Amino acid sequence: MKIVGVIPARFNSSRFKGKPLADICGKPMVWWVHQQLKLVNELSEVYVATDDFRIKNVCEEYGIKTIMTLDSHKTHLDRLYEVSTKVNADFYVNVNGDEPLIESEAILKILPKDVDPNSIYISNLMTELKNPLEAVDYSKIKITTDVNGYGLYMARSPIPYPKGTYEFTYKKFVGVQCFTKSALDFCHSAKRGPIEEAEDIDEFRFLENGQKIKFIETNVTTLSVDTPKDLEKVKMIIKNRLECVV
Repeated sequence: MKIVGVIPARFNSSRFKGKPLADICGKPMVWWVHQQLKLVNELSEVYVATDDFRIKNVCEEYGIKTIMTLDSHKTHLDRLYEVSTKVNADFYVNVNGDEPLIESEAILKILPKDVDPNSIYISNLMTELKNPLEAVDYSKIKITTDVNGYGLYMARSPIPYPKGTYEFTYKKFVGVQCFTKSALDFCHSAKRGPIEEAEDIDEFRFLENGQKIKFIETNVTTLSVDTPKDLEKVKMIIKNRLECVV
């Protein structure tokens, strides 16, 4: 079974241009993500999928394999699909390039077990939302699932609404995913639906078109870097980690 890791890294982010190359303790952000993927022995190969030669050149300086993709992709799933047309594998593990705090132990949780590689299979990590401010932060996607862990709804607003009880915990989306080739083919051919348009959450491409997403809960330190303010928080966390190691 061949599993490849892919880090989508786009330069022209609307909220933070050039963020994959943002400096964190002397290394570009994408390097930190790649380091954790490298620690996962089950991954046959790891690539950064980018649309910009500035990212490609920096990655090559650090010995990171890259795949150049089109600059017209609207979502990271489109970019991942293009990778799947160039690299043959049974499963594609996507780790977003703005997740520099992700740890290899969390990536291991997403690796498929007893899954037919020819099926349409999508899985995604989620974790308990510990900072109450993240509940109202629209950049942090909240998740609700059924009792078997399959996604019911994703939202940028807090869900569920606590009318009946306060006895629950909010769960948030973590940018670590696993797809079969059939799932990426399906995503590429399916139409963008009205909820995906409204929430601007790419994974609705599957839910709105009748496919399930398996959400796997893990206790992980995660902070996706969506803004320069997020970057400053991440710098402090990584700096503290490095000081602890020393």
